[in-house]
Amino acid sequence: MVADCVGEFSRDHLQRSIDEVYDFLAHSLMPHVDAEEEVLYPAVARALGSPRATASMSQDRVEIRHLTEQLRIFRARMFQPDFAMVTANELRRVLYGLYSIVKLHFAKEEEVYLPILDSRLSEGDAHELFHRIAEFAHNEAHQLGH
Repeated sequence: MVADCVGEFSRDHLQRSIDEVYDFLAHSLMPHVDAEEEVLYPAVARALGSPRATASMSQDRVEIRHLTEQLRIFRARMFQPDFAMVTANELRRVLYGLYSIVKLHFAKEEEVYLPILDSRLSEGDAHELFHRIAEFAHNEAHQLGH
């Protein structure tokens, strides 16, 4: 885990590792999470008959976006002279926070929301829903230049 290596790796090695994490978050995960917000969560809300059924997932998205932005800022500061131990500790906090919230987000999808949809959608409707999610995520990633 990259957070464990803050203060252990050379700055160049740490920079490459953080670049990989950031690239995944900004260019792969966030388009996927945005697609879920746009397509999946409304379907779950309709299936459950409650517009607030996915509020916790939406909050995950807000926090992932916030922590990803903090990571972007740390990336820009890594080679500045003021990048000290306090900053390294904050970077660890951001990385551990991202790991935890993303892991929890995926667990909620797999264990809560997808079983709900499996039980309430026909195979054709489920296929269409996941096609729309993939298409939306692809378009979002394409707009980011990837």
